[in-house]
Amino acid sequence: MDDLFRETILEHHRHPRCHGSLPSPDVTYEDSNPLCGDRVRIDVNLRDGRIAEVRWSGHGCSISQASASMLCERIEGQPLEDVKALTRTDICDMLGIELGPVRLKCAMLALKTLKAGVYGLRMDEEDE
Repeated sequence: MDDLFRETILEHHRHPRCHGSLPSPDVTYEDSNPLCGDRVRIDVNLRDGRIAEVRWSGHGCSISQASASMLCERIEGQPLEDVKALTRTDICDMLGIELGPVRLKCAMLALKTLKAGVYGLRMDEEDE
């Protein structure tokens, strides 16, 4: 079963989904993993409390890039509140393989970046 998940990870790494950038995103945030050099930027457009469009760009290992691809594919069209509720367990389930502490940081980079962006947006809205 691990081989199937490994192949899925490699497929997302080779042929990423939702890859690119949005011309005028409502939310954009970029973060990196200084331990290994992985970098992810996520752009989001919101409409009616949902993720209307999401794109990501970046570079790094197959785990970080596949995680970004899988995450963005999963959240497009989803309510913002559901996206905010995503956890480490959700990402690990999506990837489907056991990860050690170092690889877990790679896998979580996209979720960390996304949450920083959407929570930053919420704080900005409340400040207005």
